[in-house]
Amino acid sequence: MELRHLRTFETVARTLSVTQAAKELHYAQSSVSDQIQALERDLGVELLDRSQRRVRLTPQGVALAEYTERILKLLEEARWAVSRPGSEVAVGALETVGLNLLPGVLSRYRSLYPEARVRVAQDNRGALYGAVRRGDLDVCLTFGEPPRDAGLRAETLAEEPLVVIAPPEHPLAARGRAGLAELSAEPFLATERGCGFREMYDGVFAGPAGSAAKEPVAEVSSIGTLGACVAAGMGLALLPSLAVRAQAERGEVAVVRVDDADLSTPVTMTWLDRNSSNPNLVGLQTVLRKQLGG
Repeated sequence: MELRHLRTFETVARTLSVTQAAKELHYAQSSVSDQIQALERDLGVELLDRSQRRVRLTPQGVALAEYTERILKLLEEARWAVSRPGSEVAVGALETVGLNLLPGVLSRYRSLYPEARVRVAQDNRGALYGAVRRGDLDVCLTFGEPPRDAGLRAETLAEEPLVVIAPPEHPLAARGRAGLAELSAEPFLATERGCGFREMYDGVFAGPAGSAAKEPVAEVSSIGTLGACVAAGMGLALLPSLAVRAQAERGEVAVVRVDDADLSTPVTMTWLDRNSSNPNLVGLQTVLRKQLGG
């Protein structure tokens, strides 16, 4: 079987039209027909039912179409893997993830693969997923569930606890614990709508216990600025534990655990399906699983 014949057959099987296949492949219709017939002679079966005006696949044609799709996808993955620079891996992350999780991971990766060059980008979730889809990034690390996209693959590496932070002098700071109903009466700061952290906030306070929660008293795009506003006494905030760990250790904010809810968010790595065999990506994923997955 010749590869060009398989590509032509895949196009005919997908479009169910010799005319449309010829347009897509920039062939003459007669060339498309000749290639299908050559494939049929090679296999010794009829792939197209020619008893009707419209193109229909025979049972053998249906079976070959499934294999052809897999073969061509595998070839595309192989081409992708060998055409990328062999010594670079590009990873993207949310600012919080990049600051708190990536340094240890990348240091371990470089110790195992000293010849590899690492490129790191930080952005919001939407921009990171877009960069992965375009092939600009090999993998990205985010909080929350990844988008439903047939071209992307994703894996949860860990669950990160969600905590409330309060000014050190706040009454809840000394107790260190509170229920959702009590927290709902407090002023909260949050990130802007569309941000993953805002989705966490809205999700937590959308339940029955938090139904009385007010809109945030302020929307802040930067996590660092949000934490500084909490430290200054503007209100409380709900964030992943690792995002506030350094501030809490310095005594700038107090961590308040939520009593009546097991709150967490997944740390997810997302990559392009066709890039799955990239050896640099595979190496980095192995390190990520060991470092973050425990």
